[in-house]
Amino acid sequence: MAVRPNKSEQGLIYDWNIYQQTVQSRYNFDLELDDETLRDGLQSPSVRNPSIDDKIKILHLMDKLEIHAADLGLPASGPRAKADIARLAQEISTCKMKIRPNCAVRTLVQDIIPLIEISEQVGYPIEAAVFIGSSPIRIYAEEWTLGQMLKYTEESVEFAVKHGIPVMYVTEDTTRAHPRTIKKLYSTAINAGAYRICVCDTVGHSTPIGVFYLLRYIHKMLKDMNVKVKVDWHGHSDRGCSIPNTMSAVSTGVDRVHATALGIGERVGNTPMDLLMINLKLEGIIKHDLRRLTEYCRCVANAVGYQIPPNYPVVGSDAFKTATGVHAAAIIKAERKGDAWLADRVYSGVPAEMVGQKQNIEIGFMSGLSNVVYWLKKKGIKPDEHLVDEIFKTAKTHNRVLTEEEIMQIVKFNSGDEMHIQPGLLKNLDKEIRISKNRRTKALKEARVKSAFAKKKAKASQKLAIKPLNK
Repeated sequence: MAVRPNKSEQGLIYDWNIYQQTVQSRYNFDLELDDETLRDGLQSPSVRNPSIDDKIKILHLMDKLEIHAADLGLPASGPRAKADIARLAQEISTCKMKIRPNCAVRTLVQDIIPLIEISEQVGYPIEAAVFIGSSPIRIYAEEWTLGQMLKYTEESVEFAVKHGIPVMYVTEDTTRAHPRTIKKLYSTAINAGAYRICVCDTVGHSTPIGVFYLLRYIHKMLKDMNVKVKVDWHGHSDRGCSIPNTMSAVSTGVDRVHATALGIGERVGNTPMDLLMINLKLEGIIKHDLRRLTEYCRCVANAVGYQIPPNYPVVGSDAFKTATGVHAAAIIKAERKGDAWLADRVYSGVPAEMVGQKQNIEIGFMSGLSNVVYWLKKKGIKPDEHLVDEIFKTAKTHNRVLTEEEIMQIVKFNSGDEMHIQPGLLKNLDKEIRISKNRRTKALKEARVKSAFAKKKAKASQKLAIKPLNK
């Protein structure tokens, strides 16, 4: 019998990822998370604005996941937005949540005034995410001048700070901005009182190496300025790089990263918070309890009217499901060893137990006999040879995975004189199921007699229909 070399992951998994960490990483193990679901996420054209009750539920789940901050909205966008932000901010205070709120505002004094009013209403300052575009293409489209941008930046940041509002200064489209523009904008905001800056890949342009070089430039710029300012990263998914880009940002030592539940957001969306947290935990950067991650994602999906794809990583219905014979056999063998750790990792890059789930073995056209035996045992049904063979043969004739109801039909019609399944073992059955073989045989005979009678009747009708008319 093979001897397990080590009880630790290092003993059974040779992890090449550790080499990237040792070569170039400067991880900040006090890394914070900023959830943009209730503001940037709602810019998706395919979602609806949730009710305030749903927003409160989502906020509580963020807090339970130990997410550090949440963008509650843009207070200047209208009365409902302002009212919702005030209600959410009050909920944080009343329930003594650890999560800290922030709100998006443009570099305009009139945008900051509603935020000041909300802060006074709830009794504590709410961070302002003061944003402005920074790339040459945006500047050209808007017909701005750098002088105007610096003026708006200075006036808005100074106004917020003067009224006790902490400022995170956000440059949109930083990943396509010129270094000189970046330096002038950030230095102006910092001198005006911003305690934090946010580097943005607003249109999902960047690649991981681009993120690395951009942030290396910004960290050096801050060091040369001799200022202690926190740095955030905000990414989008247009090129499908939001997770690797954010992990690249984390490797440079940023203080906080932004994301949304399920990656919802404008166009193809933002960095997915759920996948980001999984990757950060697997890399050992955060130690959050993620067992409520699925609940968080489903709550957001229901609230905004979003359908989670079955193959969506971690929280999709297929995330920990297999019907492939070879893969299922490996999981089953690991379980037979009594090794839950092994069974959860032998065919999964993400342990199901990390998010409160379990590995799930199904039966389909690519399954082996072990799939069938395992499935029946899990349902409390004796896997006798004939039954296993019937299910296996049926699966091989289908072009998809069998449903539980379909498998149970095979179980019923291939049982002995009487089959008894304990109530509660099957999801969709509330009562005990008793099937008599004699009754089934009698029913089949009656069906054949009825069928034969129907055929004779139809034949007689046809003869009458074609009888020639008398002349």
